[in-house]
Amino acid sequence: MSHTYSAYEAKARFSELLRRVRQGQRIYISYRGREVAELRPVETARLSLSDRLAPLEEEGVLGRAPSPSGRLQPVVKKVGALARFLESRE
Repeated sequence: MSHTYSAYEAKARFSELLRRVRQGQRIYISYRGREVAELRPVETARLSLSDRLAPLEEEGVLGRAPSPSGRLQPVVKKVGALARFLESRE
């Protein structure tokens, strides 16, 4: 169930609108008769750690270590990059 409020009305009833959103409702805010914004509950994805790490591996940000443990390690292009960065900031 959704409702539409004018910007003025939404400002005056903001706490009430947040309560409705927490209950799962979607709220639309209009400006001069046109819907311009939507308040809705945040959808949190319940992904496993491996599902969240897979895109980072594909992008090359993380890689598998050659060790038997197979733990993820950062992929470093140049050794000492962090030290050089910190030195440049001084």
